[in-house]
Amino acid sequence: MNINQAIEIIGRTDSGMVRSHNEDSIAQDIDSGLVVLADGMGGYNAGEVASGMAVAMMAAELKQAMGRARPYQTDGAGEPLAESWLLDTARSTNLAIFQASQSQPQYAGMGTTLVAALFYDNRVSVVHIGDSRMYRLRGESYEQITRDHSLLQEQMDSGLISKEDAKLSRNKNLVTRAVGIDAEVEPEVHTHEILPGDIYLLCSDGLSDMVGDEDAGQTLGMLQSNLQLAADQLVQLANDNGGRDNISVILVKINHEFPADRGMWARFLEWFNK
Repeated sequence: MNINQAIEIIGRTDSGMVRSHNEDSIAQDIDSGLVVLADGMGGYNAGEVASGMAVAMMAAELKQAMGRARPYQTDGAGEPLAESWLLDTARSTNLAIFQASQSQPQYAGMGTTLVAALFYDNRVSVVHIGDSRMYRLRGESYEQITRDHSLLQEQMDSGLISKEDAKLSRNKNLVTRAVGIDAEVEPEVHTHEILPGDIYLLCSDGLSDMVGDEDAGQTLGMLQSNLQLAADQLVQLANDNGGRDNISVILVKINHEFPADRGMWARFLEWFNK
């Protein structure tokens, strides 16, 4: 089954109630199983430029890579090519944004968070830098499957602050990694098995800071049959709770399995090696 027959993707981005313009950027390509979200930072329109560059470059480079090979194929270490593609494109995107910020004074200091996911062969590989997140709703279980690169997360990991106190912290938006701030950055990548019925949420902190995990999970659970309404409702909840930042969400619903078509010989080898 083609992936565009097996999954649904809905994206929504909103300026919020306070900001005059939107520095978030999103992209989606259902035929490639690709989704990208970035939350820009920087003065004037520099954050908007950084997030726009990140999303455009990630999408273009990943689609080029998929034209040369298949994401389920493995590299020399036995890992799926999807992971190395995501890491490589995140690093090259970081360098391009850094160089632009160095060469053009109006973009000095610009940067962006990044979360991007590639769905293929009943799996999803996700790369992230910063505090834009990916969540998964599976049955009644709603959980964050990326881990923020932030001062607050480090404080929680070291036991300096509890998860409950973290919700009230003023350090929520202090990221420890971002795209474009330095010439090099270390992205984080993971691969997860997917199941029919799963719903994946990618979001900027304009959603996660304004809407608690319990409310977001309940909203997705109640509206899982209508992704567009679910996305609209999540944005509305964030705005109702203050909308202090730009709000971006991408929802991906898995309707059916989509194993890769490896061809007759590859299928024979898989059967033979069982």
